[in-house]
Amino acid sequence: MKLATYRLLVSGLVQGIGFRPFIYRLATKNQLVGRVENRNDGVVILVNATREQVEVFREQILGTQPGAASIQSIRIQQMPYTPFDTFLISPSENVSGRITEISPDIAVCEACLSDLDHQLHRISYPLINCTHCGPRFSIIRELPYDRPHTTMSVFQMCDLCRSEYEQVQDRRFHAQPVACNHCGPVYSITSGDEKSSQIDQVLRKTARLLSQGALLAIKGTGGYHLVCDAFHSGGIQKLRHMKKRDGKPFAVMFHSLEEAREWVWINDLEEELLSSWQRPIVLLNRKREFTPGVADGLSTLGVMLPYMPFHHLLFKELDHPALVMTSGNFSEEPLLISDASVHNQFEDFVDGVVSYNREIYNRVDDSVTAVMGDLPMVLRRARGYTPTPLRTRFDLEGILGTGAELSASFCLGRETMAIMSQYTGDLKNLETYEFYRESYERFSHLFRFTPRMVVSDLHPDYLSTRFASELAAEKQIPHLRVQHHHAHLASGMLQAGLEGEVIGFCFDGTGLGLDGIAWGGEVLKSSYLGFERLYHFDYIPLPGGDRAIKEPWRTGLSYLYQIYGTDLLHLRTPLNKAFTDEELRQIISLLEKGINSPLVSSAGRLFDAVAAISGLIYRSTFQAEAPMKLEAALDPTEDGTYPIEIKEGRISFLPLMRQLVEDLHHGISLARVSARFHLSLVNLIVDLAAEIRASQGLEKVVLSGGTFQNRFLTKKVVRKLDIEGFQVYLPDHIPVNDQGIAAGQVAIGAHQINSGLALYA
Repeated sequence: MKLATYRLLVSGLVQGIGFRPFIYRLATKNQLVGRVENRNDGVVILVNATREQVEVFREQILGTQPGAASIQSIRIQQMPYTPFDTFLISPSENVSGRITEISPDIAVCEACLSDLDHQLHRISYPLINCTHCGPRFSIIRELPYDRPHTTMSVFQMCDLCRSEYEQVQDRRFHAQPVACNHCGPVYSITSGDEKSSQIDQVLRKTARLLSQGALLAIKGTGGYHLVCDAFHSGGIQKLRHMKKRDGKPFAVMFHSLEEAREWVWINDLEEELLSSWQRPIVLLNRKREFTPGVADGLSTLGVMLPYMPFHHLLFKELDHPALVMTSGNFSEEPLLISDASVHNQFEDFVDGVVSYNREIYNRVDDSVTAVMGDLPMVLRRARGYTPTPLRTRFDLEGILGTGAELSASFCLGRETMAIMSQYTGDLKNLETYEFYRESYERFSHLFRFTPRMVVSDLHPDYLSTRFASELAAEKQIPHLRVQHHHAHLASGMLQAGLEGEVIGFCFDGTGLGLDGIAWGGEVLKSSYLGFERLYHFDYIPLPGGDRAIKEPWRTGLSYLYQIYGTDLLHLRTPLNKAFTDEELRQIISLLEKGINSPLVSSAGRLFDAVAAISGLIYRSTFQAEAPMKLEAALDPTEDGTYPIEIKEGRISFLPLMRQLVEDLHHGISLARVSARFHLSLVNLIVDLAAEIRASQGLEKVVLSGGTFQNRFLTKKVVRKLDIEGFQVYLPDHIPVNDQGIAAGQVAIGAHQINSGLALYA
């Protein structure tokens, strides 16, 4: 048959993961001639072939693509015939305003780990990488992904690395960060007045200090970690003192799956997640108590496996199989990425700094995940996942979602892609806000983004809302303000590709409502263009306002006051026993007079109240501590529930609280009380879904909001709704917490532009 020249445009995650060498080897295997090149709109392949040959070639690409690749489409077009003598890899080309995906950072591969022991110029080289692994997003400055566009540009390849880089059959062919002991970036350790730069010395000294209870700052892929021996109380105490975190759990890196299994339960899905090339932190159920100070009072442990060559080399020197590794920052501040800032800010707290002299351009924290039944969920989207876009069926071009305040993140709409930024943190201070703005500028440059609409939360005091207002004024573009829980549900709809109306359950802490009151326990009939509030948790006053969030006993007392009035002073709950009558009377006075006691409808505050009344926790040391500990305390064999009253769309938990108090008076254990509370919420959701289906004819249910990070609650709800015949959607690649709000804002903004209707009209 006659040969023709065919052009294949491959879109998706196809750059920075050895895709061009893969295409070269596949083409030569099939005796095809032509060329392949990176462009900012994808990978372009030209081949001389018959139509049958090019179709076979396409199927082989899809069937044997590299592990980290994610092909979204391969478009084939017949072109005027061009004669080729061989198959070539052409230099990258920058065309038009279109973009391709940027690879996230990829954990070190098994082949590179083998090279650490056998390849002479890379023996123990702690930054070894190839086309299948290594830094990507953290080092890239602009597209296309080539070495001059990364922070590796300052390192000149030696002859050995150059030959590998240019040898088509080599695994490091066109591996942009390729380096070795002769020419690449190097590690060093500074402790006191001593500095060592020989890798053997760095590893031995690091291991020795950790075994002695030291706290070290160690440079990771996307920023610094604070690291100590997971079995040495001295190092853990230093870390708690430095981070000013009395209770928030720390993540633990285990040397291997086998060693992790000594401490946590790992099922097949969790093992797959732990071992994936993303190497996230995975929340796992504990088998037994871990070292005090790491994750006290919780039933789970955040576990990850080594993902940098340095981690693997270090564990060979250590006596213990686990390290506590947490973000290298002070609480509520951004992750540190520069050596200068670490030495300046951490000098009085750490016993040493372990670094390497390659710049981190894009800071990116560790991702956090969990398996909910059969669904792996991303709870904190960062290293390994950012900046992989969510591909949709909607035109999102030019829409910017600025997110909320907690777990801040923004989202860019490019063509049909929602591109979420990395986890930023809570937007409560100038440093985090500067990181947020810097990230926006870098994403806009990388992805050639020009905003045509900016969408923010309703809350006027969020820094993300202020950013939206300033940007809209500067660019003279529309600024759309979207209700918090509407955006939550839209993010779940966007990921699932849903259109039309759905039943939405959105349970979280708080978000400003359309009535000016803080919402957080919402049952909505929702679409992208609006929502109807069908049911909501009844409003309760929060004595002390935001102070009640940090002191859950105040919220517990507020619920008791709604039921018993001042007679609550005669109750025999653990909360009553923990405080004097005078302390209780002070809060009662606020409630009686309505002073500094704003109303809220909040699932998060409901959990706080139950935890406080039950005596589990009175003061929170970190966000969602009370709900997390309440889940950890429950008895999974309990099947009892509490009554909940629904009247004119208001969901009252006062009957639940009354019965809960009776249980406590009768000596019912905290474990059973917690389980009954959780199961009551499960039944509430399922019953309301059934009522809405009967009255509205809706079958699709979207769950969103931080409360659905509760694994016990979520698994029970999903299972029961499924049994009842509902189609249940829970976002997994988009975080179900506030980090996912920006994606929902983009979806709402895009539909608003396309419809021309007034939102919330």
